[in-house]
Order: sequence, then structure tokens, then C-alpha cells
Amino acid sequence: MSADLMSIARDVATKAHSPYSKFQVGAALRTVAGSIFSGCNVENASYGLTICAERSAICHAVAEEGPAMKIATLAVVCLGHEFPPCGACRQFIVEFATPLTTVCFLQHGKPVSMQVSELLPSAFK
Repeated sequence: MSADLMSIARDVATKAHSPYSKFQVGAALRTVAGSIFSGCNVENASYGLTICAERSAICHAVAEEGPAMKIATLAVVCLGHEFPPCGACRQFIVEFATPLTTVCFLQHGKPVSMQVSELLPSAFK
């Protein structure tokens, strides 16, 4: 479990642009190289153009480390709500995961940590 990443995710969630869903979501990840990147959800009136916090953080990491970037741990927090990454984000995470990549989120008020293979057992590869 990565309390520091959960804290960063919580902080960046306050910066989310979520006028439609009202769900302020933040994500933070640590790459295998050791760098930390964050992102928040940015909604759009054309809902299909909305980007989730997890994908925002991953794009930030790829922009800095390049396409070989790999995620060691990713944490996601939604202010006032608890849920794991959505299906689209799970598949996006898999693209940059290793067999040991873990994903952390809140469930019943407590942090939960799962390997990416548990979160999306039949990932498209």
C-alpha cells in the first residue's frame, strides 16, 4: 500500500474539472524508474471527450518518461466516494503495467491494494 500516493491522489482530486458528474477524482502513480506523476479527471460537455484521472496521470508519465514507462503502483481517490478504476482505465493501466503493478483505492473507508491482474483478469493484450 502506498499512503504517499493516496495522499497525492487526494490532493490532486481537488483540482478536478468535474462540473457534470461532480466526482472529483485524482490519481498518482510511481513508475518503475521511481518517478511520481499525478492527474485528475477533466470532464467535457461532450462526455466522450472526458478524461479520467488515471489516464491523465498515465499520459503525464508517458510524456515525461516516454513510451517504455512502466507503472509500479497507481493510487486513485474520489472525494466523497469510493470506487476502483473504471473499465476503460483498467485496460489503459494494463498497457503500462508489469506483472507486479499494484492499484490502490478506497473500499469501505479503507485502502485496498490489488495487482493489476486481479483488477482486470482477462485484459486485452
